[in-house]
Amino acid sequence: MLALLHTSPVHVPVFDALRDHAHPGLELRHHVDAGLLDRARRDGPEAVTDAVVAVLRQAVAEGSRAVLCTCSTIGGVAEAAAAGAGVPVLRVDRPMAADAVAAGPRVLVLAALESTLAPTVALIEEEARRAGRPVEVRTRLVDGAWRRFEAGDTDGYLRRVAEAADVVTGADVIVLAQASMAPARESTKARVPVLASPAPGLAAGASAARLGHLGHLGPEVHAGE
Repeated sequence: MLALLHTSPVHVPVFDALRDHAHPGLELRHHVDAGLLDRARRDGPEAVTDAVVAVLRQAVAEGSRAVLCTCSTIGGVAEAAAAGAGVPVLRVDRPMAADAVAAGPRVLVLAALESTLAPTVALIEEEARRAGRPVEVRTRLVDGAWRRFEAGDTDGYLRRVAEAADVVTGADVIVLAQASMAPARESTKARVPVLASPAPGLAAGASAARLGHLGHLGPEVHAGE
């Protein structure tokens, strides 16, 4: 069983659909806590460390063999808590970051939420160092997108994201920093690859759940595994 830690309920059907398509038979257990993101935005990601540890303990007690954090803002917190979890703990955007580094040195990160930008940039730079590749990361906040997301205007949210990707120049690859942005890939007219985290992240989580041992903790799980 793979546990997923979400900060929005919108991710539950997304990952269930991905599971049904690419990983049939994989049992998922969803843990949703929107308050974690609110606290992380207000007080910083480290403020939710104890709460994340509690979720990890609950997941292990319920029989999960790995945990996948689908929130980019607190993904680093989840990985850092892995040592005491006893099972692999992964952040959903790490495989995407590795793919971005492989695509070229000029990476443009699009985010709807400002708190996601710094963790995503740090992750891409970490993967670049790991791969021994040069990288130049730029960021862009999609104005007004998050307000639409919070208001339940999913179509408007994704339209703003796609429009932002369409006008990107001077980049080898575009990274959609939040899992909720992934469907915008279907409508963007961007001329460079546009990467999203859910599919490769779930693939890494499924692999970790099958292996279920500490040798595959977060930073050691790459996109190709």
